[in-house]
Parts: sequence; structure tokens; C-alpha cells
Amino acid sequence: MRKATISRTTNETDIQLELTIDGEGNAQLETGVPFLTHMLDLFTKHGQFDLKVRAHGDIEIDDHHTTEDIGICLGQALREALGDKKGIKRYGNAFVPMDEALAQVVIDLSNRPHFEFRGEFPSGKVGTFDVELVHEFLWKLALEARMNLHVIVHYGRNTHHMIEAVFKALGRALDEATMIDPRVKGVPSTKGML
Repeated sequence: MRKATISRTTNETDIQLELTIDGEGNAQLETGVPFLTHMLDLFTKHGQFDLKVRAHGDIEIDDHHTTEDIGICLGQALREALGDKKGIKRYGNAFVPMDEALAQVVIDLSNRPHFEFRGEFPSGKVGTFDVELVHEFLWKLALEARMNLHVIVHYGRNTHHMIEAVFKALGRALDEATMIDPRVKGVPSTKGML
């Protein structure tokens, strides 16, 4: 079973996270950041992962440290759960509409961290959540998972819809990239390693 558990404790956050790649879309989430909880729930359901997160952070200051550190832990768990990456598809691509919004996520589980984001959100907040934290979360996820992550929000008017489309597409693209392909012998790289 491709699964990993990560614990991270700092002066700002205390996080326990468990990720099962070959799951059923079940989420048990206690983040203290309601909008992030909603997005992680969508990510988990659309990626068919199982995800447990228990996070306590300095949300009395703001949501930054908690959001960032959950991204770090999720990236570390993904990297650990994938192990040697033998047999995986490696690449994933998903377009997801959400009413008027359209997002695309493209992934390469290459062991080379890189993050690109294209898109403009019309508002700086969704409820109490700072929209700039979406970028922070995704960048730390890509860095710690050591993957290429390209996120394109093609268009949209409602910031909530746009971010929701991103997280659904993230789940679907990662599901595709992590799938075992019986045709792949070893790792999908001419280098012989990822």
C-alpha cells in the first residue's frame, strides 16, 4: 500500500498528516482553516486518495503558517508514499470547470521541483482566507514532493469557483500521475531513475 505519515512540529504549527495514494476519496480533516479544509476535501475526493490531517497552528495571527506547513507535509507524504516510483505514469493533466471558471493542472513526478502559476484571482480573500495562500500552499507542495507543478486558471469571475477548480484539477492530475501502468517496466525515464 502506497501510504505515508508525516509529523511536523514547530513554534508555529503542530501537524500530523497521513496520505494513502490508492484510497477511496475519504478525508478526515482538522486544519483550523475552514476554506483550506474545504479545498483539501475536494482534492482528496477527486484524486481518490485517503487523507487525514490534524493541524494546530497560530491562526490567531493568520492562516499563513498552517496553510504553508500543511503543503509541506502533504508534499513530503506524497514523495515518501511514492517510494521508488516504479510503474507510475509519472505525468498527469486535468482540466476542471466550475461554473464560469476553468482550471488546468499539469504534473510531472520528475524529482525536480518546479512551480508555475498562471492566472489572476478577482478578489484577495474568500471569506477570511487570504487568496495569496493558494500560491504558497501549491509552491510548498511542489517543492517537498519534488515535482513539476503547472497551474493555469484559464478564466473565471468568482474567486471561490476558480480556486475550487484548481484543487479538483490538482487531485485529478495527481491521480493520473501516480497511477500504476502495467506497461511501464521500472521507472518511466530514460535515465533509469526519478
